[in-house]
Amino acid sequence: MPIRDLKDQIARLPEQPGVYLYFNAGGDTIYVGKARSLRDRVRNYLGAYGSSPKTDALLDDIVRLEFIVTDSVVEALALENNLIKQRSPKYNILLRDDKNYPYLQLTTTEEFPRVLVARSVERDGNVYAGPFMPARFARKTMALTHQLFGIRSCNEVITGQRNRPCLEYDIKRCIAPCVASVCSPEEYARAVDHTRLFLEGRNEELTRELQARMLDASEDLRFEEAAQLRDAIRTIQTLEDRQQKMATVELGNRDVFGIKTGPAGAAVQVFQVRGGRVVERVDLGTDAGTAGQTEGEVLSAALQQFYEARLAPPEVHVPVDPDEREALETWLGERAGRKVRLIVPQRGDKRGLVDLANRNAGLSYQNRFNTETTAQYDALATLQHVLNLPSLPRRIECFDISTFQGSETVASMVVCEDGRMKRSDYRKFRVRGTKVAEHQGPGASGNARAVAPAAAERDSREAVAHIALPADASAQRIANDFASMHEVVRRRYRRVLEQGGPFPDLILIDGGKGQLEAAYAALEELGLANLVAAGIAKKEELLFTRDHDQPIALRAGDPALLLVQRVRDEAHRFAVTFHRKARTMRDLGSALDSIPGVGPRRRRHLLTTFGSVAGVRRATREELASVIGTKLADAVLAFFAGQP
Repeated sequence: MPIRDLKDQIARLPEQPGVYLYFNAGGDTIYVGKARSLRDRVRNYLGAYGSSPKTDALLDDIVRLEFIVTDSVVEALALENNLIKQRSPKYNILLRDDKNYPYLQLTTTEEFPRVLVARSVERDGNVYAGPFMPARFARKTMALTHQLFGIRSCNEVITGQRNRPCLEYDIKRCIAPCVASVCSPEEYARAVDHTRLFLEGRNEELTRELQARMLDASEDLRFEEAAQLRDAIRTIQTLEDRQQKMATVELGNRDVFGIKTGPAGAAVQVFQVRGGRVVERVDLGTDAGTAGQTEGEVLSAALQQFYEARLAPPEVHVPVDPDEREALETWLGERAGRKVRLIVPQRGDKRGLVDLANRNAGLSYQNRFNTETTAQYDALATLQHVLNLPSLPRRIECFDISTFQGSETVASMVVCEDGRMKRSDYRKFRVRGTKVAEHQGPGASGNARAVAPAAAERDSREAVAHIALPADASAQRIANDFASMHEVVRRRYRRVLEQGGPFPDLILIDGGKGQLEAAYAALEELGLANLVAAGIAKKEELLFTRDHDQPIALRAGDPALLLVQRVRDEAHRFAVTFHRKARTMRDLGSALDSIPGVGPRRRRHLLTTFGSVAGVRRATREELASVIGTKLADAVLAFFAGQP
């Protein structure tokens, strides 16, 4: 394992907070992590092999380690977040929106701010609201800021020296900050504050302020201004009535996270609650194939990435405690300038909203990874549970034997990775009792090799020595099946050992206890007893394992059973196809095929000249030499001389 080459460097790491970075052979950053104690955290990786496929892949890629010491865990958290954002390491949890929905940007960095549509959130000092779903709501909301508050929509440099307002002022869509006598900077700043409250969903606070201004304008006999404020209040109230009604006064301002993790990846839903109402929903998720993370790890990454460009509300409700909860609270509080609490609600309306976010995350998980992919990973997870596997069976190799009354016995091996058949890794074997020749499957290449007759016979005896055989005429056939399975499994994984992998997470054997024991006998000979094998019987569709005295029965229609059946049927199809081809080649074969040096072209030439194999047998040396030469003529005569 490459990381063991760094053992001496890891032993010298400081016992201080900080960030560690792993690099691959190409010099790319492949993982960034934080730690309270760098030495203790990184040392854990030395014994982490086998914990998950993702961790195994990471450990295999590591060739270099760097670290950065910080003064506290909070500083390490902030530094980790920045490095992940800059370098996008492939083994870190990187969440993204499912669609690039637009945001609204209030350009508070300008002296006279505007409202613009933005496709991403930047840390540039401006105020962002959204995302808006569907996208047309962004432009409708922007139009409302012009209509309600008179925010400008032009690109002019505002100096206040313009002679007269433009048409936007005349149609009451701008309060004309370009003309100082019409709108002072203070008045425009008040309109910007109202716009900010509106975009942030703080409509109750905005309504109270507009009502106070309306009453003041009415008392001062500024009835036109009072009427405009009245219409703005009515519009805001109408918008509130049309918003989602997931509202409870006690909820106040907070964000609510829901999460769904699974073998395919993870999905996160964020409900932004303002004034007791859910005003926005943000959908985040990982790419497919980034599984193996706990909910706490995913939630910690989601909190860091979500609040990278946003300020957290006073309370954030989460379904489970994230990793490094205290450090996250401190980091969020420092960025927001006030205390931020991460809370796991247990009951009431608050827990109900968390459960709702979780259900939405589950639906997002199904949609993100599509129903077929999710069902495949769910089936793999079920197999892991019922077979007590140490990890998800992402790679399954299945064996089947095909024969006809003991003749032309062949075997097949098919491969299923992540619920999909991988035809390039298929293999087929020709079993002859004294040797086992392996042939590459479709799309692969390789040379056949043979086992010595004595070794093959010994393997066959060992495979069936401890298996009770029925005392009837079928005993020999059963013994042949067991011996064939033993030979094929032994041959396959001896080559895998020589090549250094890949090793399967699960080996499926088409057969019952006898075939399974024969397979395990071959694995034990190779020192691979740690590999897990299971047999599947055709009629009852029961799973046999070494750890269970009784077979395992999955309910009909269970995705795990359907997956096993699909893999088994594919192995059977591949074996039967190869067996039929072998029988056809045997039936169409000729005695001339066994003569060294006589290939298909010379065989056709001989049969055409002499009419049949018998005609070739009767031919003289001179007649043969005139067709294929003296050397091959001698070979043909020597071959037939040795025939009875």
